[in-house]
Amino acid sequence: MDRFLALTLLSECTGNDIWSLEFCRSRKVPEVWIDELLDCYESGFTTRLQTIYTQDGIVNQYEGIRDVDLACKLGEYLGVDVAKILPTAWSRVGVVRAIREAVEEG
Repeated sequence: MDRFLALTLLSECTGNDIWSLEFCRSRKVPEVWIDELLDCYESGFTTRLQTIYTQDGIVNQYEGIRDVDLACKLGEYLGVDVAKILPTAWSRVGVVRAIREAVEEG
């Protein structure tokens, strides 16, 4: 992976999405990262934020990679001390935002 691809992938991360295996491969996420981060997630139905949505509607289970986890890997690849960011962020979106800011600050 080169820096440009890493920055491009990081710009696509929101902190709220789960990327499908097919989407990860189409975006050229390294296979070793896919193997490490791939998991099956279950919807919760107490709040909207716990529910997993696809183009086809609500699903009970979804296999993929949380983009917040991918953002952490990308941050590490780009030289960010992600371990310092995680305890300070209030949400998954905040984690992604902080990683982006750390990359921009250099």
